[in-house]
Amino acid sequence: MTEDQKALVTETWRKVVPIADKAASLFYGRLFELEPGLKRLFVNTAMDAQRTKLVAALGSVVDGLDRLEEVVPVLEDLGRRHAGYGVRDEHYDTVGEALLWTLEAGLGEAWTAEVKSAWAAAYTTVSGVMSKAARDSGAGTLIAAR
Repeated sequence: MTEDQKALVTETWRKVVPIADKAASLFYGRLFELEPGLKRLFVNTAMDAQRTKLVAALGSVVDGLDRLEEVVPVLEDLGRRHAGYGVRDEHYDTVGEALLWTLEAGLGEAWTAEVKSAWAAAYTTVSGVMSKAARDSGAGTLIAAR
């Protein structure tokens, strides 16, 4: 990611924070619309707590954009845990699509081609680290075999 992209992500995240729970609700609604089968991964999940976790995780990533070397181990652990929940590589594309859609809906006129590109770069970085850690751990293989 470029410094300009990091700045755009940070700047626009500040605009999302005041509507964070609404944005998280939009995100999960869109995610389940795009991939209804993912609902099964959340059957025993308190979605209000899950929305809070999502916003906290996104905030941590945004805050860590200038210190990715510190964030990578956390993302690797998160990727391994998500694989254990049943998340597969192909789900990362759907999550990315839902995230960008949510940000566009929440940011309105502040959503520009440059902002979209910056968020896509940030998400690609995060999802790449998470999915690689899951594959390297073999957790994704076990889930796919079920």
